[in-house]
Amino acid sequence: MPDNLGTSPDDVQFRFRDDEMVDHAAVTVDAFLDQSNAAAVRIEPGDDARELLPHLGRIKLVEVNFPGFMDGRGYSSARALREAGYDGEIRAVGEVLIDQLAIMRRCGFDAFAPDNELDTADAERAFGLWDNVYQKTTDGRAPIWQKRHG
Repeated sequence: MPDNLGTSPDDVQFRFRDDEMVDHAAVTVDAFLDQSNAAAVRIEPGDDARELLPHLGRIKLVEVNFPGFMDGRGYSSARALREAGYDGEIRAVGEVLIDQLAIMRRCGFDAFAPDNELDTADAERAFGLWDNVYQKTTDGRAPIWQKRHG
């Protein structure tokens, strides 16, 4: 388990929100569930994001850690939170790569704090990669089949 949980606003490279950024450290899911004053939580691979569902009203920031690019469990965490109605910030942290950005955004991530800074022009292209999408998800865009068939 990392000792330095939580990213600072300075670590966030891309953010798609207008509200004020949370500037305090996130706690682990277990620590969050054991206290009543935490407002930022960090989900690690293997944590069950559904444990947070009864507490969505007090969470201002959810960081989802990607310690390696091959671990996709964080996508499911973001989607589960968004589908349950969470409208606060979901920040992808860690091993965040250019080719993951569009899918992460579709799953509900609205802030990105990669371990290694990404090229801004490449990231902008990645975020706008697909005009039409096939799967229904949490970003509000209608999938192509829904556009065709209502």
